[in-house]
Amino acid sequence: MELYIVRHGETEWNKYQLLQGSTDIALSEEGRRLARISGERLADTHFDRIYSSPLSRAYETACLFRGNQTVEIIKDQRLRELCFGDYEGQNMSELLKNQDYTFQHFFKRPHLYEAPDNGESLEHLCERAASFMEEIILPLEATCERVMIVAHGAMNKALMTYVKKHDLSQFWSGGLQKNCNVIVLRLENQQFEIIDETRIFYEEPTVE
Repeated sequence: MELYIVRHGETEWNKYQLLQGSTDIALSEEGRRLARISGERLADTHFDRIYSSPLSRAYETACLFRGNQTVEIIKDQRLRELCFGDYEGQNMSELLKNQDYTFQHFFKRPHLYEAPDNGESLEHLCERAASFMEEIILPLEATCERVMIVAHGAMNKALMTYVKKHDLSQFWSGGLQKNCNVIVLRLENQQFEIIDETRIFYEEPTVE
């Protein structure tokens, strides 16, 4: 079975480096455009199941990636993005520079990150991801040829932490996915093989 793990399209908050987390921010027009192009390129690639975070930026991306296919998109609360609590809506670059916040460790030393007030720990995020993989994805191997998951930057890394059997210090292994990028895995005999961690289905702008 093939598994496509997609990060949602760009939002306005992505453009301005504002931390989204559990805040429900819609796609930007550019985010919709690249998701729509991706769906057109995948028109001949059949998916047996599509699962999505319930947040609108992920669900709309899933709809655009699905295109004209008739497969149902199933929302699962476990695929929501990490909740950043009181950090949500703040500028990510400013948070990373602030020595008073453990967010300074989020990307470089994630095992030292501690959730802020009203936020969620990376440990809990990884527990959600493992639950989804074990209860939903692994049992599909016997009946499905290809499955898509559409979620978020940190959530997708939590899914990959499960796949790679990594600890939190290696949480960002492979780097943060770009918007609308796809991780492609193969599941065989309940074991995952990584095919590609950076696949895209749209033309990237050339840098002059």
